[in-house]
Amino acid sequence: MICRLLNPNAAAKPRKYLKVSLFSTSPPEITPPFIHKCKTTSQVKLIHGKLLSSGILTLNRSSHLISTYISLGCSSAAVSLLRLFPPSDAGVYHWNSLIRLYGDNGRASECLSSFRLMHSLSWTPDNYTFPFVFKACGEISSFRCGASAHALCRVTGFNSNVFVGNALVAMYSRCGSLADARNVFDEMPVIGVWDVVSWNSIIESYAKLGKPKTALEMFRRMTNEFNFKPDDITLVNVLPPCASLGAHSVGKQIHGYAIRSEMIQNMFVGNCLVDMYAKCGMMDEANTVFSNMSVKDVVSWNAMVAGYSQIGRFDDAVSLFEKMQEEKIKMDVVTWSAAISGYAQRGLGYEALGVCRQMLSSGVKPNEVTLISVLSGCASVGALVHGKEIHCYAIKHALELRKNGHGDNNDNMVINQLIDMYAKCKKVDTARAIFDSLSPMERDVVTWTVMIGGYSQHGDANKALKLFSEMFEQDYRTRPNAFTISCALVACASLAALRIGKQIHAYALRNQQNLPLFVSNCLIDMYAKSGDVGGGRLVFDSMTERNEVTWTSLMTGYGMHGYGEEALEIFNEMWKMGFKLDGVTLLVVLYACSHSGMIDQGMEYFNRMKTDFGVSPGPEHYACMVDLLGRAGRLNAALSLIEDMPMEPPPVVWVALLSCCRIHGKVELGEYAAKKLTESASNNDGSYTLLSNLYANARRWKDVARIRSLMRHKGINKRPGCSWVEGVKGTATFFVGDKTHPRTEEIYQVLADHMQRIKDIGYVPETGFALHDVDDEEKGDLLFEHSEKLALAYGILTTPQGAAIRITKNLRVCGDCHTSFTYMSRIINHEIILRDSSRFHHFKNGMCSCKGYW
Repeated sequence: MICRLLNPNAAAKPRKYLKVSLFSTSPPEITPPFIHKCKTTSQVKLIHGKLLSSGILTLNRSSHLISTYISLGCSSAAVSLLRLFPPSDAGVYHWNSLIRLYGDNGRASECLSSFRLMHSLSWTPDNYTFPFVFKACGEISSFRCGASAHALCRVTGFNSNVFVGNALVAMYSRCGSLADARNVFDEMPVIGVWDVVSWNSIIESYAKLGKPKTALEMFRRMTNEFNFKPDDITLVNVLPPCASLGAHSVGKQIHGYAIRSEMIQNMFVGNCLVDMYAKCGMMDEANTVFSNMSVKDVVSWNAMVAGYSQIGRFDDAVSLFEKMQEEKIKMDVVTWSAAISGYAQRGLGYEALGVCRQMLSSGVKPNEVTLISVLSGCASVGALVHGKEIHCYAIKHALELRKNGHGDNNDNMVINQLIDMYAKCKKVDTARAIFDSLSPMERDVVTWTVMIGGYSQHGDANKALKLFSEMFEQDYRTRPNAFTISCALVACASLAALRIGKQIHAYALRNQQNLPLFVSNCLIDMYAKSGDVGGGRLVFDSMTERNEVTWTSLMTGYGMHGYGEEALEIFNEMWKMGFKLDGVTLLVVLYACSHSGMIDQGMEYFNRMKTDFGVSPGPEHYACMVDLLGRAGRLNAALSLIEDMPMEPPPVVWVALLSCCRIHGKVELGEYAAKKLTESASNNDGSYTLLSNLYANARRWKDVARIRSLMRHKGINKRPGCSWVEGVKGTATFFVGDKTHPRTEEIYQVLADHMQRIKDIGYVPETGFALHDVDDEEKGDLLFEHSEKLALAYGILTTPQGAAIRITKNLRVCGDCHTSFTYMSRIINHEIILRDSSRFHHFKNGMCSCKGYW
């Protein structure tokens, strides 16, 4: 073998060439080309050993041995020779090759170690060494090493080389130091060593480090001020900032330039254009670019699928995904994640889970974005079991649930979505346990927001506001964003907590330059549901931008407070301005008419829904009309409307009829409605309570007992009446006959005094609302202890003179309490604002804003 190695032709032509042996007394002719013919490390080492033993290892042969070792990846042998090699300008080439070898193989730390060794052996780097070193520093984000190498670069004078300068800009960018990258870039024109690559580097730096506006400004200066001609890399770097800023006009200009310069044929440029148009919501333009691309890769398809998902065209996203499957295009994790997101955002959580299973079956492993999308799908359909499975999968496969990197994209994305999923699946305690498992330093603003939102919408609004307060106390680094504020405002609206709502409004004004539209909408809703519809109107009037939700929120507020005419004025103005009217808007109109006794107007709008507004009445609209007619005592008309419904009446319609029967004491029709509810398998406690109350009003106590027994048998519990009132030191809560408050004696004494005063001016307890089979005196005592009366007494006791007393009740207000409050408003210097489960009542000077329609 050795003979063939040293003389390959010896075996073929033995007579013409002499065989050479390692034990031959005459040395072989080992030339540089001969050394470079070696194909394996062992062959080079044999040559190396022969040269050493023969004493003919010259500098020239050593140089070629080093080159061959490096080319074969044997860096240790190359380093051993380089240690013996005297420093020279020509020999720097070998160090550069060695450093590049490490860099090309992703061994950045070894690359830097070789550079340190080179420097310690008194070798002087050249303009080819530094770019490799700076690249390695950038790959491991070692600012310290990069700055040290930069200092050496300046000492040796190679900072004036354009390649070195470009590498420096890229290195500082990858280390996250934009200021240093910009300083290096600004020095380059002074010494006259910049080129298109220099501009590409600085534009890419700003684009990747979250400064898209500056990236576009640098691009403008490059092309307009300094007349550099962009290349395809420039376009690839500048299009993502256009996408993130929604600067589609600039993107279109770049698109035009790409067509004129024929760079549009570059697949990477095409992909960036598709992505830019998609993120700007211009999917038709994105599809045009996509269709005209002669060469596509999976990134091209991913951009289209993700783009359709982002703008809500989920059918198109899913269709494109299915087309990829039909054409057997190999999909990566981005494709699968985009498709899963498309299903999840449409509320098709189970379909999203199905795609996830296909993904796992295909051998593609999910990443954090995939898990977030699947968990979102689970949350949308309340698939708790599947959500737990995803949670377990993430833990078993060691995906990063808590990321420790810097930047918004690396902060607890999966764990935040887990909190959101558990909260939306009504497992708020589990969500809180995950939240508490994070230290304050690990929580970001999204973590706080999803937990506060979970309490606001699916748990306990009081806990939401408490947690919102803790956010300021426990985490001095993280402050609420617009989404956090909106979640807190939802909690305030739920509790009618006007004082806290105003404080949050003030905080938002101080800390948000321009309130986002959705926050302003939440403010209108909060003020309206907290009894201050005038405050909601002020917010509405101050808004420079409004959408359908804005108008509908204000209309709902007016409807809740019984201001039907104002609600219709808002509706007509909204219609004239060309806003899109949908079923929700028309439902609010009918609701406002119902709570203001505007029967004729309500019927008119209902009859015009299909013809004038293009909205077909749904079950909820019919239920509202039944309520409208029933409250006015037109129960036969309400029943006829139900019988003429084009669909099977759902339980909500029969509940509306039963409620009206309870108001007007129509027992037989109420029993008919209750029978229909039973047939529909409705187990709502409210319907049983209504029927029981209907029998109680008719003094049919056996039927009352039968209904209550039936409720116990079916495990249906009647919700206890509960009222709460804003006091000086927070909110006080009361139940029927509640004596747990520290000031109970004072509360009952104030209530007794005021009840006696209103009796003196004509109030007579309406014992028909004491729904128990006892004598009238006992019924009076029962009425006395109703939760809303206790709340009013506490309000009188603690509220400053002239200030409104704001009470909220979880159920419909008792008729006797309504009457007593009307009398109370004549003898106290307070407006009483009562919010029950249906609407608001403003009691003032012996009058109520509901005018009897409640």
